[in-house]
Amino acid sequence: MVCIKDLMSESVIIIPTYNEIENVEKMTRKVMSLEKDFDILFVDDNSPDGTSEKIIELQQEFSGRIHLERRAGKLGLGTAYIHGFKWAMSKGFDFIFEMDCDFSHNPDDLIRLYQACVDGADLSIGSRYTKGGKVSNWPIKRVLMSYFASVYVRLVLWISIKDTTAGFKCYRRKVLESINLDGVTFKGYAFQICMKYAAVKHGHIVIEVPITFVDRLYGVSKMSTGIFKEAFFGVWKMRKMNL
Repeated sequence: MVCIKDLMSESVIIIPTYNEIENVEKMTRKVMSLEKDFDILFVDDNSPDGTSEKIIELQQEFSGRIHLERRAGKLGLGTAYIHGFKWAMSKGFDFIFEMDCDFSHNPDDLIRLYQACVDGADLSIGSRYTKGGKVSNWPIKRVLMSYFASVYVRLVLWISIKDTTAGFKCYRRKVLESINLDGVTFKGYAFQICMKYAAVKHGHIVIEVPITFVDRLYGVSKMSTGIFKEAFFGVWKMRKMNL
């Protein structure tokens, strides 16, 4: 008999979901078709649209490669990733990815992020604002707001990362093991900023890999004024946090 662990790859992609029924099957099939093997962990916040039920169907087809953690309700992106990180480390994965389910992150770029870590990075970031990076289908006002948000973060935290709010990343396990994950309490963009800041504080090698970010085609954005405010004020809190 082959145990589940024997079927796992060394790499797992954590994808938080809430009402992603239009994307979850397309994303799964795309990732499963890549030339490198990746497992996927979906962390679903009790989506009322049937997202988790679709994932359970896909588990039957891709035995041992698709995993699902179901939570009681909509608890925030940051807590979903922390939940996923702890799960992935407990299962022994060496490369742990963050990615959105809406195809704003191109799954083909997973291999480039993985290779950057194989080649020496401890954390590789799919970056819109490093040389060669692009944003597609966003109105110019949103592009400028995102770009200057990263400028603001760099000035406050004294870090050189150009895309500080990026959510497409590959961590070596040792990075997550070094960070006080229970101390990272942010839920939105502030979470993404805080994880990068913590990695830098612990002396890890961070590399930005240029990507083209595409606005979601299906489903509804989870962006809100509260998420923006959390990030704006949260960067000042990060300087004093035990990370």
